[in-house]
Amino acid sequence: MQQDGLEAALAATQEQVEVAQQAAALAARELKKARAAVGVGQVRDLRRALSAAADAARALAKEAEQAAASYAFDDGEHLASGAYARELLAAAGESGLAMVEDDDRLLCYPSLVRVLPGDAALEIDRRRERRLRPTVVVAALASAQARPPKGRPKALLESLLGAYELLAVGSDRPDPVLRLDALWQALTLLPGAARDYSKPEFARDLYLLDQSGHATSKSGRGLRFHASSGTRGAGVLTTVARTGQQQRYWGVSFSPR
Repeated sequence: MQQDGLEAALAATQEQVEVAQQAAALAARELKKARAAVGVGQVRDLRRALSAAADAARALAKEAEQAAASYAFDDGEHLASGAYARELLAAAGESGLAMVEDDDRLLCYPSLVRVLPGDAALEIDRRRERRLRPTVVVAALASAQARPPKGRPKALLESLLGAYELLAVGSDRPDPVLRLDALWQALTLLPGAARDYSKPEFARDLYLLDQSGHATSKSGRGLRFHASSGTRGAGVLTTVARTGQQQRYWGVSFSPR
């Protein structure tokens, strides 16, 4: 595992690129002088400017080579080994942004982040993001957190009720408590639906619904979340709150109000 992270490697290369840019700017200035001189026939100034431009070009080539050599970081190994995810978690912590790791995802309210080593990219809320510099990613996640959530709690409430009524058929109890992972399975029965709407996304949306205050369906059925010993075992859906605390959801019931 590499000692230094991607942030440090990029910062070092950035310094080299900025030096090369200064050399490029000097070469451009001398060429501009040469163009002005050749346009009016100021031959003495032309020779001086062309000579200075050639010197600047040689300096630029040297600085560009040094900039290219400065980025020898194995970003593929860094991404694949999990070191990048740890670096991102550390960068979030340093900035005061709550982020936790959950299986193959990083949870940072309201965003779900997945590292895609093979593509040298991130997947943030189903969108590919190729900007990998940790400070840039953390700033983008903080900006997303500051905006109002895009969830549709009322629509989710109605969908939950539909799945609940489907699975509650034949129950010998009125308003039975049903596990949320079973409701998710009912909501994603169509081919590919489970891939298009993952459990982590469902858990995140449950939290947004929970926080929205929308608990009564159009038909007047009231939603109630239930926790039990199941929150320690199978069927638990986990997400993260704005504060960084893990939120666990296990079961729900609907009853008339």
